[in-house]
Amino acid sequence: MDSLDLQVVQRAQGWLAEGKSIWLCTVVSTFGSAPRGPGAMLVALTSGEYSGSLSGGCVEEDFMTRLSHGHFSEHNHVVRYGEGGLAPNVALPCGGVLDVLIEYLAPDDDTYEHLQAMKCALGGQYLATRTVQLGSSRRCLARSDENVPRVTLKVDEVSIRVGAVRRLVLAGLSPVAEFCASFALALGYEVILCDPRPEVIDRFSMPGVQVHKRLPSVYIEENGCHATTAVVALTHDPRLDDLTLMEAVRTDAFYIGAMGSQRTSAKRFERLARIGGLDAQALARIHAPIGLRLGSKTPAEIALAVMADILRVSNGISHCNYATQNAAQPL
Repeated sequence: MDSLDLQVVQRAQGWLAEGKSIWLCTVVSTFGSAPRGPGAMLVALTSGEYSGSLSGGCVEEDFMTRLSHGHFSEHNHVVRYGEGGLAPNVALPCGGVLDVLIEYLAPDDDTYEHLQAMKCALGGQYLATRTVQLGSSRRCLARSDENVPRVTLKVDEVSIRVGAVRRLVLAGLSPVAEFCASFALALGYEVILCDPRPEVIDRFSMPGVQVHKRLPSVYIEENGCHATTAVVALTHDPRLDDLTLMEAVRTDAFYIGAMGSQRTSAKRFERLARIGGLDAQALARIHAPIGLRLGSKTPAEIALAVMADILRVSNGISHCNYATQNAAQPL
């Protein structure tokens, strides 16, 4: 199934092909509790049709009413929903506040090319940053190789990271991997589990998880990993973990990690350098020991630390006060 953002762009392209002007809305920041996070999109027509979601209902209804009455400027601008904002009578859950970028897009070649580039990025062909100039109708999209924050709001412009639905590749089934799969699904990740061991994988069942009965390294070699993919090896079996890591560092995956203590990780790095031929730059891409130091002991707690670290990197936070997890890592 296509991601909601991809569906929004495809619907926008369909309306543009019919010669209709569209309004593209993007959540750029939230304060307090908000139903959807930065980057969430909605596309609408003044006739009342729309696709996507900003808040789960309350903001959409008010926005569409204002849009039908010509309330919004055709220049790119940001409006606020919540206390003291555009519509203080529209109460978001838990008193949250929502800032929304509003863009008017005419049905011309430049608009269609811009949306086509967004579609390619959302499809996983590359990671890109979309820059929208406020107070004007200017916007551009350029490829990006770094995991920058999802949205950056400045005085005169908004930068929005555009990429495929986040994906988690689990190299082998383990109790920690099962909890990681559950947490990742709740976070909206596409989850792929690879394990060639029938005696292990045949007992696994979790709706929403794609299961492949094959070596993770073979799956990665054949399918690759786009720039919003995280690959984690959580079995302690070098036959699975080491081969996975050697293949993953050849891809664009933004996060590559392996479970194990400091001692186990040091031995793994030595093997990867000696047998796998990985240089210092490739080894530096591997998070091992994996996860944030949260004092985790149980599989669920370790999985929480793993997913928290993946989220940290995905959100473009390069420095964290937490050291990588080690005490909670089994030998």
